[in-house]
Amino acid sequence: MTNKTNAFSRRGLLKAFAATAVTAAPTFSNATGFLRGAGDIRRIQMYSGRTGEKLDMIYWIEGEYIGESLQQVNHFMRDWRNGQTVDIDTRTIDIIAATHNLLDVNEPYMLLSGYRSPATNNMLRSRSSGVARNSLHMRGQAADLRLSNRSVNQISRAAQSCSAGGVGRYPGSNFVHMDCGAVRTWNG
Repeated sequence: MTNKTNAFSRRGLLKAFAATAVTAAPTFSNATGFLRGAGDIRRIQMYSGRTGEKLDMIYWIEGEYIGESLQQVNHFMRDWRNGQTVDIDTRTIDIIAATHNLLDVNEPYMLLSGYRSPATNNMLRSRSSGVARNSLHMRGQAADLRLSNRSVNQISRAAQSCSAGGVGRYPGSNFVHMDCGAVRTWNG
């Protein structure tokens, strides 16, 4: 067997594993730099308290995103209120994964909010002044996340160290917002 055949077989095996790893359901500057130490694969781990779904999968192998895995991430991060989905920006997925790697935890994130439809965003804006009119959640470019064994400060510092997008701290609600927009911080 040649090296090329071995690589293909390994990739095929990893893709098959990744496609079955969900239990329900960018080339980006510094974030990808933090992921380089993870080897030839990138993994994302989350669960949703809203739907009870869990996600633990490899979504990137040897320089390539796995389409089937990304589809499952899109479904998992959907607007749980109405079931609408969009393609989640891979830069956001990379930031989430890089931050998780930096925190050196086995616990999956709790996803509080991924994609939000315009209707959901408007409803939330009517109830809270902390929801942006043009939220990156509506473009599939943001996530609100929590870990029970890491503080908001620890998570936000790890996300900020990626220098790859926006990081918002919400200690009163115990979550961190991460997005792939302009590098910025708030509530910090």
